[in-house]
Amino acid sequence: MTEFFDLLHADEQAALEAAGHRKQWRRAAVIFREASPSEAVVILRSGRVKVSSDTASGTEVVLAVRGPGALLGELSAIDGGLMSATVTALEPVTALSVPSPDFERYLLGHARVSFLLMRELTRRLRDADRKRIEFGAYDTTGRVAARLVELSERFGERTPEGLRISLPLSQDELAGWTGSSREAVTKALRTLREEGLIQTGRLHVIVHDLDALRDRAQ
Repeated sequence: MTEFFDLLHADEQAALEAAGHRKQWRRAAVIFREASPSEAVVILRSGRVKVSSDTASGTEVVLAVRGPGALLGELSAIDGGLMSATVTALEPVTALSVPSPDFERYLLGHARVSFLLMRELTRRLRDADRKRIEFGAYDTTGRVAARLVELSERFGERTPEGLRISLPLSQDELAGWTGSSREAVTKALRTLREEGLIQTGRLHVIVHDLDALRDRAQ
């Protein structure tokens, strides 16, 4: 999947770079905090982050994992509302930070980019709808398989053994991403291993058969 920044033409990228400045965050640092005021949008240039929200009971729900090129904080920059989610670095992150007023001026001056942003927001809405359907239609193993397919397609690295997903995402975080308990996720991963679809290690998963895993997610 091509992320937002990579869809821009060279001159559009240069203008956006000129409107902001580079920032770095260490692993586990909070880039945005839910319900905080909007000050800037962030475009990831290296590293990956998780987007999450806390329930009333304090349970973390992981909404998405984003990688290089992804745009973050755009909704609050557009409507002036509070941040709708917390964004946390899963690994060291370098990003372009653009103050919200400057981002708005940039969009007003770049009609094509405004359209690309509208298309990106539509894609995310469709993705959110699809995940809501998954929660009602799939069991835990199916939801875990679906998330592993997503991670494979976006971040998988080809190795002789299969697609390797190297991502510091814990089983607790995977549970929060699939709306399941940690115990249920552990059981689902064991089932997928026993079926020969994946191999797990410390902070990595190797997908042996992506097509079969995709079928398992349906």
